Amino acid sequence: MASGFFALLDDIAVLMDDVAVLSKVATKKTAGILGDDLAVNAEKASGFVSSREIPVLWAITKGSFINKLIILPIAFLLSAFLPWVVTLILVLGGIYLAYEGAEKIYEYFVPHKHLKDENESEILTNDEVLILEKKKIKSAIVTDFILSVEIVIIALGTVLGKPIATQIIVVSIVAIIATVGVYGIVALIVRMDDIGYRLIKSSNGKKGISNLIGTFLINALPKVIRSLAFIGTIALLLVAGGIFIHNIDFLHDFLLSIPLIIKEFFVGLIVGLIALFVIKIFKRLFNKKDKP
Repeated sequence: MASGFFALLDDIAVLMDDVAVLSKVATKKTAGILGDDLAVNAEKASGFVSSREIPVLWAITKGSFINKLIILPIAFLLSAFLPWVVTLILVLGGIYLAYEGAEKIYEYFVPHKHLKDENESEILTNDEVLILEKKKIKSAIVTDFILSVEIVIIALGTVLGKPIATQIIVVSIVAIIATVGVYGIVALIVRMDDIGYRLIKSSNGKKGISNLIGTFLINALPKVIRSLAFIGTIALLLVAGGIFIHNIDFLHDFLLSIPLIIKEFFVGLIVGLIALFVIKIFKRLFNKKDKP
């Protein structure tokens, strides 16, 4: 009886060791998407009245948890009964990531018109502000759902072939990190300017440490968000390229002498540009059909 109990403890210890190692690997694999998730949500959670930033962020965080609760069971069922579908979704997700990264680069270098917000020049009532806020929250949760699918599938792809218990624990840990970690950091980012204003106010107009730090935080906020967007774009292409290289034999064996990180970036960029080109052609064709 005692020997069986200690054998069980030994099995649990081995499982936890595997979980720790695989969780670290899976987190590294999803780091690119987490960076993009962080940049996207920092942008979506900013721009509100200071008193509404945290409530809005909390609403998005709750939506993110619900997204994970929907996605995780489906992902585990696919892994158990149709593992090849996981790989297929992984590659399709890689195409989407590559497209998103290429589109951001395209929009940066190619001049294009930005549509003006309908409410930009209007003074909104409280009810209209709440309606607009709900729309933005809904949009953020939808975006989170897409990114969550990619995070879960990439994490699951690192533990395919492992016991189902290991898969569930590892992917669940990554999902929790993706939600708590990302939105926790976003909360700090969107409050940077508010903290800065408070520090400046506490300095009573005197030029001291509080005033200096406060001014730095206020000026740093837009730069931090832009930097995250840049880093997220590069990371998207690297993650996408890594998915293709590790799951498509031809690409895995292609140009072995090139450093892996460079190969991942260019493979991701090339696939993304092809996807961008194809989608733009389809959009033009559909726009022509809609015009009289």
